[in-house]
Amino acid sequence: MAGITSETQRKLTTIFSADVQDYTRLMGVDEEGTLETLKRYRDRMSRLIEAHGGRVINTWGDGLIAEFSSVVEAVRAAVDVQNELAGLNAARPDDSRMLFRIGINLGDVIVDGDDIYGDGVNIAARLQAQATAGGVVISSTVYDQVRNKIAVGFEFLGPLAVKNVAEAVPSYAVRIGEDRREPPQKTAEAAPTAPDATQPAWQPFARRRRPPAVLAVIAIALVAINLLSWRGEFWAAWPLLALAFLAAAHWARSQTLFDTRLAYLAVVGGGLIAINLLSWNGHFWAVWPLLGVAVAAGLHWARQR
Repeated sequence: MAGITSETQRKLTTIFSADVQDYTRLMGVDEEGTLETLKRYRDRMSRLIEAHGGRVINTWGDGLIAEFSSVVEAVRAAVDVQNELAGLNAARPDDSRMLFRIGINLGDVIVDGDDIYGDGVNIAARLQAQATAGGVVISSTVYDQVRNKIAVGFEFLGPLAVKNVAEAVPSYAVRIGEDRREPPQKTAEAAPTAPDATQPAWQPFARRRRPPAVLAVIAIALVAINLLSWRGEFWAAWPLLALAFLAAAHWARSQTLFDTRLAYLAVVGGGLIAINLLSWNGHFWAVWPLLGVAVAAGLHWARQR
């Protein structure tokens, strides 16, 4: 802090703090493998942060600090990060899974070049330390901004004491993947206003259903209708193509082996080829849009390197 000059300024921003649970243990078991996994997971995290309009400020050891101009996007990024990393961890043995804890705070900070300092950053770090492995904890200032804007639930954790901050900071755990409903209160005197968070009726159903299975049933029904009303034309080819595209898009979103954006571009390219073949008139016109898709994929790959 001694190097801060008159060129520094203050601003209100959303601070996103993350680190790895049991990082020391993981390093003790497999140092090189842990470092490789950390780099891969942190790359995924950085991409999602940027996709939500955030900026990674600093990384050190197993930690990461980022900032967002939007409180809502910061929480959405945190939820997406934990969901994506959960997918990556699913294929790993329990004792080698790398689980991040995330804390988010909205506060006033001191800006010095590309770095930020102050109580706002310290509070985010303390919230992160309070989070469970694979979880997200937010301050009351964040909760007040997002409580009615994001389809997740919140659980009041009580006031959190922060060093050098006079008043304790009320904190909330984000219930990732659960219905939004009124959280249980820890104590009558400690609990703040409960979230008026009633989730839309379609949301739990949307999470439970299995899109590929649903699309397969629809496809079978379309083929059956086409055959039973046969007039010499297989008209079901076009709706079947649309269903195949939806199934492929679902795969691209949920897979963990490849970069998600590259997977989406591959789906678009395959769709263009299928449309060209189904409407074949002797000319392979899809080569030009495919070239555009290939250029977009190449630029994205180059940016990630």
